[in-house]
Amino acid sequence: PAGVRITGQLTGLPAGAHGVHLHQVGRCDAPEFTTAGAHLNPAMMKHGLLNPEGPHAGDLPAIGADAAGRAAVDVTTPRVTLTGDVPGLFDADGTSIVVHSGNDDQKTDPSGNSGGRIACGVIVRN
Repeated sequence: PAGVRITGQLTGLPAGAHGVHLHQVGRCDAPEFTTAGAHLNPAMMKHGLLNPEGPHAGDLPAIGADAAGRAAVDVTTPRVTLTGDVPGLFDADGTSIVVHSGNDDQKTDPSGNSGGRIACGVIVRN
């Protein structure tokens, strides 16, 4: 009832804070991961959990990587669904989760000044 829980363990990241977002397409072609598309945003809101005109459905809290480059993702979001309803994570072209090079200010459109895409994964049912 609280939403969709997304969990995972990340390794190999630069130490520090990183923006994390759900993106429109479940495809992660390196090196820039542009195949993931834009942030999941079917309601055409502005970016950021702190933006009064937002957030995107795909906006998530930033994560912190430790000195060894490890970070945990454990977030529940009420802005997406597991069904075909919009915004569903398992629609025809899937959904990806993207890690950005810098922290997300949670208010600047379109991506919180979080920098380039440095990691990407396709979301699958567990």
